[in-house]
Amino acid sequence: MTTSLPEGGAQIPQAPMKAHRGTAILVLGIVALVFCFICTLVTLVCAIIAWVMGNNDLREMDQGLMDPSGRGMTSAGRICGIIAIPLGIVMTIVSIIVGGMWLSIFNQQMRSMPMPR
Repeated sequence: MTTSLPEGGAQIPQAPMKAHRGTAILVLGIVALVFCFICTLVTLVCAIIAWVMGNNDLREMDQGLMDPSGRGMTSAGRICGIIAIPLGIVMTIVSIIVGGMWLSIFNQQMRSMPMPR
């Protein structure tokens, strides 16, 4: 790939643009959303990775260093990651509350059982 000088002079070779990672970022964002209700650790890890990679790739696309054809997928994956982070945090809190309630009920049941002699 070359570009000409404004004066019509010699051709200057341009460095090729990096390939976009829109598909990977979108997959990470979707996995983060799906795992919100299954495993919050996976959610938080995938969401943070999607958010950071999405920000970096969009910055490089704006600077002309990366292929801009994946901008839509990159943005969608980044947004999925941003949405998944608070959902993952809420689900972690809900899991802790429900687990505590379950342990409390289990403890009460165990105390009410007669001890064997």
